[in-house]
Amino acid sequence: MPDTPQAPHSSPPVPTHPTPQPPPPHPAEAGEPKAPTKPTPRNPFFDNAKYLTIVLVACGHAWEPLTYGSRTAHAAYLTVYAFHMPAFALISGYFSRSFDMAPGRLKRLITGVVVPYLIFETAYTLFYRWAQDDPGYPLSLLDPWYVMWFLVALFIWRLTTPLWLMLRHPLPLAMALAMLAACSPDLGGDLSIQRVLGFLPYFVLGLTLRPAHFERLRTRRARLLALPVFAAVLAVAYWAAPSFDAGWLYHRGAVTGQGAPAWAGLLTTPALFVLALALTACFLAWVPRRHMWFTTLGAGTMYGYLLHGFLIKSSRFWGWYDHPWLHTPAGELLVTALAVGMITALCSAPVRAAFRHVVEPRMDWAFVPRPAAGGTPRDRQERRPAPDPSRATR
Repeated sequence: MPDTPQAPHSSPPVPTHPTPQPPPPHPAEAGEPKAPTKPTPRNPFFDNAKYLTIVLVACGHAWEPLTYGSRTAHAAYLTVYAFHMPAFALISGYFSRSFDMAPGRLKRLITGVVVPYLIFETAYTLFYRWAQDDPGYPLSLLDPWYVMWFLVALFIWRLTTPLWLMLRHPLPLAMALAMLAACSPDLGGDLSIQRVLGFLPYFVLGLTLRPAHFERLRTRRARLLALPVFAAVLAVAYWAAPSFDAGWLYHRGAVTGQGAPAWAGLLTTPALFVLALALTACFLAWVPRRHMWFTTLGAGTMYGYLLHGFLIKSSRFWGWYDHPWLHTPAGELLVTALAVGMITALCSAPVRAAFRHVVEPRMDWAFVPRPAAGGTPRDRQERRPAPDPSRATR
């Protein structure tokens, strides 16, 4: 770099003290519009994580018919089910940390969770009636069908977020509720309450996480440790596949439904939590941090989640798995590739544009308009100071 020319040596200038000037008025006080703030860029890591997680969801659903005749498919199924929905709940909790009862956030909760639940729960019921030729199949909003349970859980979790954030140690309480649910066969199935409570600790854990926690998984050591952990879990799953019931991983009911005594839920719930947390950490350690070809698809995971159930159930209703070749190793690979392609297409921009009005409806017509930052004209008139009589001209 070239040297900077030096100024000739001279006596230092005598400092002057100019007349102090008043500070410029704030743009809002001066009536000037505020400079528009740039939106916070999306973190590619989390978009990548969401896309890869929804891929695991789709693969798990696609593998289920293969598990009855393939020990390898059953082992992969058990491994994925041990952590894919816990990872989904944890990421959902992480992005719910700022949720409060502000009108804007409540509106997004209604339009982004409640309304899609009502629409798709009805659509799935009508689809079942048509596909199964069962016009009397009941529509029950209290009994979520198939994948719809997660929207009920997300609504309850997010609505209770301010309560969890108030607590000094929220995770032990969430774990206690999950353990009690696992021990309570009489809890009932309304609103999938068993699953809501069973996966609650993962959501609450997500609420307590900070970016620094995810940074710890970016090391080469974390990625190397993840490989033997996954290999060990796959090996154990392969060994246990013939006798292990995947129902333990669904959190669909109390442990008594698996033939275990009620008190066993006090042990199995924290054990499955530790297993799911370890596998989730290993999974996140291998999620790319940079922008990938599938990064933008992470913004459409809710579309893929809600829509893929129609194709998965169609494969069951119309016997798509009846062909013996699909139950060979080559057929299992084809099923996996088709599941990945299906969920990728359902998360794409064209599908999002086509279904935005039912998955992310704006519904501004249904809500009271929010006043601008300055309030309504009447509010501004009421805040205006009264004139000073001493300054009135005579």
